[in-house]
Amino acid sequence: MGPLTEPAEGKLLQALTSLEEGQSWLIEPQQLDGTGKLWSPGVRTGVQRGSEFHLVEYFGPVLGVMTAETLEEAVAIQNEVDYGLTGGLHSLDPEEIGYWLEHVQAGNVYVNRGITGAIVQRQPFGGWKKSAVGPGTKAGGPSYLMGLGEWEPAPLRGNGRPVTDAAVAGLLDAARAGRAGVTAQEAGTLEQALRSDEAAWAEEFGVARDVSQLYAERNVFRYLPLPVTVRLSEGEPLADLLRVVAAGLRAGAELTVSSALEPPAAVAAVLTGRGVRVRVEDDAAWLAGAAELGGGRVRLIGGDRAGLIAATGSRPDVAVYAHPVTGAGRVEMLPFLHEQAVSITAHRFGTPNHLTDELI
Repeated sequence: MGPLTEPAEGKLLQALTSLEEGQSWLIEPQQLDGTGKLWSPGVRTGVQRGSEFHLVEYFGPVLGVMTAETLEEAVAIQNEVDYGLTGGLHSLDPEEIGYWLEHVQAGNVYVNRGITGAIVQRQPFGGWKKSAVGPGTKAGGPSYLMGLGEWEPAPLRGNGRPVTDAAVAGLLDAARAGRAGVTAQEAGTLEQALRSDEAAWAEEFGVARDVSQLYAERNVFRYLPLPVTVRLSEGEPLADLLRVVAAGLRAGAELTVSSALEPPAAVAAVLTGRGVRVRVEDDAAWLAGAAELGGGRVRLIGGDRAGLIAATGSRPDVAVYAHPVTGAGRVEMLPFLHEQAVSITAHRFGTPNHLTDELI
């Protein structure tokens, strides 16, 4: 193993030289020269759930061994860490693999192989939780360039696809019937946007793809929904809120809505039926409560982006999407979805297997 990029100090030096209560060295690390950069690897046992070594990241040659009674407990232990860059599982049981793939909280996940060595396109790279900073997308993935620029509304091309989600259809019906607080023209524009969402779901977000098509390894890229707070600021049209919320509903995201406008009864009924929490508050109250967001994503419609970021304490794990509202499903649905790259060894000592063909 090569040297560190700088001398071990702080938390890493502590991890290399000391143990917590109940822990012991299986292999004790040793400093190998006078620079403080070259260390032999260390492995400690007896690491307890919730301990410092469990929850803190150490960028150096030291590992901790933890035990769990069940796979469910092991996954819970894995997910309790604030970060979610990579994770791995070794198993030949399809049920175990399926459970893990459904519950693991990481951007790059690996089955029956190492958890390093991500390759552009094959395994686009980027994490979840505190392993992601701001509204970015995976490096080497299909949406990477989308996070490097700004979006403006433009006329939609094509007719999209018919709306299939029941809650989204309910919003559209209310808009058409004049019960959603929007004009007939806004209702028509909304329908175009919702049809664009359906096309984006059918062609991109709702499809798990393996573009590499390797014989001995599956590399599947997929999108998974996550909780998002949607904020309609003072002075912004209700039509924009309907459009953004509809994108989140179609993505299957868990939504919380903060609105400066009271949603009409027909809209509120649809949102309540889908489990969406709605708060009506002015901009001052919204910013005053922003410190309690607790991380995650915010789709901000109008308002003060810089003020919101300041109100959250500039936390890197709060991602604010504040671009103007567009009709394009490929743009508007992205804030409501995690990207995940799944890499699976599809052979056993050279013999192909199909353990995961029905799982993902």
